[in-house]
Amino acid sequence: MMKLYDFIIAGGGVAGLSLAYHLSHSPLRDSSILIVDKNNGCQNDLTLSFWTNQATLFDDIVYRSWDQLRFVGDNLAKTINLGHYRYQMIRGSDFYRFVRQELSAYPKIEFLPGTIQRIEGGDEEAKVWVDGQIYRGQWVFDSRFKWSDLTFDSTRYHYLKLHFKGWEIVSPEPVFEPQVATLLDFRTPQQDAPRFFYVLPFSERRALVEYTLFSRKTVSQSECEHALRDYIGTSLGIKQYRILQQEGGLIPVTDQPFPRQMGPRIMTIGTPGGRVKPSTGYAFWRIQQDSANIVKSLGQAGHPLAIPPDPAWYGLCDSLMLHVMQGHGEQIKPIFTALFKNNPIERVFHFLDEAASAWEYLALIASLPPRLFLQALGQTKIWGRIFERPNLSDLAAKWRWGLAVTESRLSTPNEGIAPEV
Repeated sequence: MMKLYDFIIAGGGVAGLSLAYHLSHSPLRDSSILIVDKNNGCQNDLTLSFWTNQATLFDDIVYRSWDQLRFVGDNLAKTINLGHYRYQMIRGSDFYRFVRQELSAYPKIEFLPGTIQRIEGGDEEAKVWVDGQIYRGQWVFDSRFKWSDLTFDSTRYHYLKLHFKGWEIVSPEPVFEPQVATLLDFRTPQQDAPRFFYVLPFSERRALVEYTLFSRKTVSQSECEHALRDYIGTSLGIKQYRILQQEGGLIPVTDQPFPRQMGPRIMTIGTPGGRVKPSTGYAFWRIQQDSANIVKSLGQAGHPLAIPPDPAWYGLCDSLMLHVMQGHGEQIKPIFTALFKNNPIERVFHFLDEAASAWEYLALIASLPPRLFLQALGQTKIWGRIFERPNLSDLAAKWRWGLAVTESRLSTPNEGIAPEV
C-alpha cells in the first residue's frame, strides 16, 4: 500500500517552503509532509523585500535592513523615517537554504525532486503523479504557476503583466547612501504604463537596482536593460559600474479571483492562490500571513479552508488602481506622489497591508486625486470585484457534486513570486 502523507506540497519555492516552515513551527510539526519540486537547489533567483514592525520567523537571514526610505515623484523627493517600522531584504538563495536546512531536522518531512504530471482529488485523499509514480496525501497544497493555465475575462476584470529586471552593481566610487533604500523612483518616461525603479544599497559602492513595469503587453529584456542603463547613468549619475548578479521575471496582476480549491483535497497557495497583491505586486508577507492562517485552520477546524477572506473594500481599491493603470498609466506617478506626500508612512503601510482602521482608510483615500477613481467607479467590472468573489465553501460544494474537473498542470521552477518592491 502506498504511503499516505498528511500533506503534500506541490512546488518548493517561496510559497511551498513557507507553508512547510509554518507547519514545522506549529503543533502540527510531527505531520508527515512531502515537498515535490522540479529543482533541488538554492538558486538566487529573486529578492524578497517587505516592511515590518515586529519580529518574524526569518530575522536570522535578513540580508539588509533600512529604517529610512526615499520616494521620488512629481516635484517631490522625500526621505522618510520609518519610525517603528523597518524595510528588510532577504536573498532568495538564503531563504531556500535556510528553510531547507531547518526542515531537514524533521524526520517526517521529505523532499522529492521531480516533475508533477497530474494532481487528482477525492473525498478522502488526493493523488499526485510525479515522474510516473503516485503519491497520496490527505491534503495537497499547489503553488505551481504556469502562464498557460490562466484564462482571463477582460470584460469583467482587469489584467496587467508585471515585469521586473534587477542588477546588483558595484561602483569604484562611493555613490550610494547605505542607510536609505529607495522604494519608488519615477524618474523614467511613463509612456502610458506605470514604471519605476527601486534601489536597495548594501554599501556605499554596491546596491541592487531594479526596474518595475506594469503593462498589457510583454516587454523585451533588452528594453528593460536599456531602461536600467539609462537610469543608472542619468538619474543616479553612475558612469562606471560592474554587474555582479541579475534577476528578472514576469507575473500576472489581476483582480480576477483565483480559486483556492482545485478539488475536495487540493488547495492553491502562492501566486495561483491569489497571494500577489494586484495593485502592487507584493507577495512575500501575504504568503506568510496565508501560511499562518492555513496552519491555524488545520489545527482548529481540521481542514485548511477556514481562512479569512480578503477584505472586500481593499479588493475594490485594487480594482480601481488597476483600472487607472490600464487606461491612464501616466497618472500613477501623481497618485503615488500624493500618497506619500499627504500621509504618514504608518498609514501608508497599514493601508498596503490591508489593516488600516476605518479612519486611516478614509483619510488616505481622501488624500488622493479623486477624478480618475470616480470615473473608474462607474465601470461595471469594478463591482464584479466586490460581488463576484469566490467562496471557499461554495467551491468545495461544487467539487463534491462533481461540477468541476481537476486541472493537470506541469511543474515549473518559478512560482512567479513578485519582486516585493
